[in-house]
Amino acid sequence: MSTAIEIRKQLEKTRTPFEVDLYLPLIEKINRLKKEKNAVLLVHHYQLPEIYHGVADFRGDSLGLSREAGKVKCERIVFCGVYFMAETAKLLNPQCKVLIPDPEAGCSLSESITVEDVRRLKKQYPGVPVVCYVNTTAAIKAESDVCCTSSNAAKIVERLPGNEAILIPDAYLAQNVAAQTKKKVYYHEGRCMVHEQFTVEDVAAFRKQHVGVRVMAHPECRPDVVQASDFSGSTSAMIDFVRKDPAKKWMLITECGMSDNVRPLFPDREFVGPCTMCPHMKKITLEKILRSLEEDVFEVTLPEEIVLPARRAVERMLISCEM
Repeated sequence: MSTAIEIRKQLEKTRTPFEVDLYLPLIEKINRLKKEKNAVLLVHHYQLPEIYHGVADFRGDSLGLSREAGKVKCERIVFCGVYFMAETAKLLNPQCKVLIPDPEAGCSLSESITVEDVRRLKKQYPGVPVVCYVNTTAAIKAESDVCCTSSNAAKIVERLPGNEAILIPDAYLAQNVAAQTKKKVYYHEGRCMVHEQFTVEDVAAFRKQHVGVRVMAHPECRPDVVQASDFSGSTSAMIDFVRKDPAKKWMLITECGMSDNVRPLFPDREFVGPCTMCPHMKKITLEKILRSLEEDVFEVTLPEEIVLPARRAVERMLISCEM
């Protein structure tokens, strides 16, 4: 864990000194309580900088955090992300108490599909394997054959038997995957409220304004936006790409908390672009994390009948990643 001096240096790259002074006492309390309560904090790349740099034990995208959730040895996992992520952690570490600081931290994409929608697709395309994006509830995962993330969706679809696949719930992710495979990909008309806002005109405007900028788009963006970009990948893949590429100016077409959090990691790079926030991710705050640890709230529980099939779908995803 970083020292208070190191945390201050990181935070002052994106926060005012006054804000940092407010955050540090909360950060200190949370880090102390983590040790006392044998808790591990899993933090998504879209979280606020004071959480990302101040209290995280592990930072990552959905795939990376899923892997860590299944490996950590602790009494409590505090998931700093949205609810479906905390459910996935519970699936992979059922003996551990999983807490989410705000149970109202949902996801427009996961809420775009119901169990009935999945069953209707399965009836419409009998025998076609169902791949569900990790941005789904445990109930949707239980209806699926295998889970995927934005970083491995194409690979998982390609490895399935047959020449067809159902990929749910994100229509744009499914269309982007379809462009990478010869298989027929059926999809549900789901959207991410953040990524659907970006347009190809945005990309063109920023290239004109910032000559030489390197553009990276999340696979939940429209296919024409992905095609107009220099790279498309998960949030972790974006970080890896910046690390390997010498370009000095970057536009990340994703939730703008991502730029806030990677800026301190690459002080010699400039990150430009529109700021589009996920209101659900931003429900998690230091104050709520502290309360979650102090009062042991809010615990994630799952109906017993969906646990085994949902866990199987997630475990198949993780096995596929290792192949």
